[in-house]
Amino acid sequence: MSRYDFQIPVVFKHHIVFTRNAFATENPELARILREGNGRRALVIIEQAVATAWPHLAAEVEAYFRETDVEFRGIHVLPGGEAVKADDHWVRETWTRIDAAHLDRHSYLLAIGGGAFLDAIGFAAATAHRGVRLVRFPTTTLSQDDSGVGVKCAINAFAKKNWIGAFAVPFAVINDFCFLHSQPEETCRAGLIEAVKVALVKDRAFFEWIEENLAALAALEPAALEACVEKSALLHARHITSGGDPFEAGSSRPLDFGHWAAHKLEALTSYHLSHGPAVAVGLALDTLYSSRAGFAPPELAERVLTVLHRLSLATYHPALDWLDESGRRRVFDGLDEFREHLGGALTVLMLKDIGCSVDVHHIDRDLVAACIDELRKHTAGNLD
Repeated sequence: MSRYDFQIPVVFKHHIVFTRNAFATENPELARILREGNGRRALVIIEQAVATAWPHLAAEVEAYFRETDVEFRGIHVLPGGEAVKADDHWVRETWTRIDAAHLDRHSYLLAIGGGAFLDAIGFAAATAHRGVRLVRFPTTTLSQDDSGVGVKCAINAFAKKNWIGAFAVPFAVINDFCFLHSQPEETCRAGLIEAVKVALVKDRAFFEWIEENLAALAALEPAALEACVEKSALLHARHITSGGDPFEAGSSRPLDFGHWAAHKLEALTSYHLSHGPAVAVGLALDTLYSSRAGFAPPELAERVLTVLHRLSLATYHPALDWLDESGRRRVFDGLDEFREHLGGALTVLMLKDIGCSVDVHHIDRDLVAACIDELRKHTAGNLD
């Protein structure tokens, strides 16, 4: 018998661009990316909500490609939101459009939309021809400051978040800040939670910057919003590219702080509670647990909850208290699903301090229940 172990060195280039008016002919950023890839053809897919908010976008895209050497294969508008991740219908529709456009692995698929839309379109791109070149144009706060700069794409299945998916580094991510300022206010605000999360986990100075700029961020002032999005996106990207586990081969996901409960809350509410608001609740719960379990000082929880409340992000949802037939909180199923998603032992990141964390492998469910009670009372007190 023989055994051979080979190392396969693979280097991915992860382009992330921050700009404005990306499809203006005088803006060189997209042209540089297209030239670098020397791609043959391009197809553009736009989320319906973005096409509605930007009625001239399609004409701008068509005019832009008339000035390039890339063979333009048209624009399609598809639905967005969590509905596109409910099953594989829109993934299959995207495959159909890719095939009809005769895209190959040297072609570009430009996807313009929010996080859920990019997840579904990205999965289609990752699996067509084992991967066509995806150029993401995130359009929401959450997709620009977190998911859009990542290397994951997925849809939901078996009542579980992101059960079907892939790791696929996009050819490029273009964060066009102009899109940020056409979002609904609630969507814009909700996406700030991922900036708070990555600051708590990775960067004390950034969290202190958020505290110092709370008034401007709460008012969604453009300069503060754009600065926050860029700082957050870069922290996420740096963790992915230099954190040692870009494709999550281990059992720890530092960037998923607060997400075990968040993903379950989304599923329990049939995704009426969207990702940003769900993460705000999950982050509040895990921060409070970190303090009450003795991992972090007690004042940390109050400090974080103050930031969330100042940003008008809810820290409690009634689904935290929903019970199954045995009288057990259904949200606890999220712990088992979180472990199963990665494999290995349960590994949940908790805070020791701002910018300092610890992986724990056991969660005291009675203490979590007490923290839920505390968040419910705290929320009721703020409403009175």
